[in-house]
Amino acid sequence: MPLSSNATSAVRCQGLVKRYGDLLAVDRLDLDVQRGECFGMLGPNGAGKTTTVEIFEGLREPDDGEVEVLGDRWRGEGMALRARLGIQLQETKFPEKLRVGEVVTLFRSFYPRGLEVAEVLALLSLDEKADAYVRTLSGGQKQRLSLGCALVGDPELLFLDEPTTGLDPQSRRQTWDIVEALKARGRTVLLTTHYMEEAARLCDRVAVVDHGKVIALGTPRELIASLGAEHVVEFGTAEGGADLLAEALGGLPSVEGVVRDAATWRLTVREVHRAVPALLAFLAERHAEPTYLTTHHATLEDVFMSLTGRRLRDG
Repeated sequence: MPLSSNATSAVRCQGLVKRYGDLLAVDRLDLDVQRGECFGMLGPNGAGKTTTVEIFEGLREPDDGEVEVLGDRWRGEGMALRARLGIQLQETKFPEKLRVGEVVTLFRSFYPRGLEVAEVLALLSLDEKADAYVRTLSGGQKQRLSLGCALVGDPELLFLDEPTTGLDPQSRRQTWDIVEALKARGRTVLLTTHYMEEAARLCDRVAVVDHGKVIALGTPRELIASLGAEHVVEFGTAEGGADLLAEALGGLPSVEGVVRDAATWRLTVREVHRAVPALLAFLAERHAEPTYLTTHHATLEDVFMSLTGRRLRDG
């Protein structure tokens, strides 16, 4: 069934499929990103995030399914549509012998309208590097230059693929401020990320993707609430807890969920002050001394763990 018209959508796909030989990278994916929101795709390496985004960007053709971007379809060269987009790829190579200001000026020339080059350099704190050669930049500075080239056309829709990978904490927060400023101007942002804090801070909604499928969708608060509790207790034992039973741990006071990851146990709990004493007593009865025990507020990482039994960075 073809997509019907929807003026509130910035990006939509229905039944999206992409194969690489025997590998099914995107598996009948349905998504609807609303105009003006920051939408995050969260998942491990190999989940199909980048392939999906590259199809949205017009860089790859799907094997099946329907795609609509800013109310239009990819046809021919799609130059009119490309002029409305900003794209930061996961990795961008710039000519090493160009100066930073020259790179941004070059990208600005691709768009019929946009921001001033000096404005973009100042926004990314690269104004002092305007005359520096690209080869002299650090990895974080090159990442910021890549973001600047995505912003210089003042896009209606900005695609960011792992935008803060390799950045130091200060640069990462600076990037977050830029994304939040774009949201405040009514722009749409679609980003992929591994960073839980990044997704929780920036994204209005998040799609958790695994093996080319959306396995959870909602606001960060909604997804974390789906765990049924706000806290996680993580522990391990000297013997790896081989004789511990998930069913028995799940019966402890205030415990809502149990996940085992190799030698680590993770309990989702409502009240830490009730769950931890009961857990320690439970372990003592079984002569299973804990080698470590930590507690933290539930995160999107815990949501992924509860759905798949794996960590996001396990791939």
